[in-house]
Amino acid sequence: MARSKRILIVDDSQVQAKSLGMLLELMGHKVLLAHDGPSALKLAAEVIPDVALIDVGLPGMDGYEVARRIREHPELREMILIAQTGWGRDEDRRNSIEAGFNHHLAKPIDHDLLEKLLAQEGSGEA
Repeated sequence: MARSKRILIVDDSQVQAKSLGMLLELMGHKVLLAHDGPSALKLAAEVIPDVALIDVGLPGMDGYEVARRIREHPELREMILIAQTGWGRDEDRRNSIEAGFNHHLAKPIDHDLLEKLLAQEGSGEA
């Protein structure tokens, strides 16, 4: 089993954020929730999570901008960033990588795949 991680979920849908958070807590992780870009950046700087699951389609400051700003922050550069989005085209995946995301998951998120990614990150596996 993967070690417990501090995971920041950033999604403007409070229902979706809470649902995903409950699943991750059942997997043994500590979950933090933010519903917009500015509060996500503030929380990330305060807590320094291991992983952030960021909705790309946030209103105002989109998830790409949140990822770029996280990558600019010295203490947050090593955080694993996972884009969660309804957009799954090759172009969308390229945009995620260019913004600084490590992974790109299309919604609805495959929970088994997410669990595997979380287990791999921090275990030395690729």
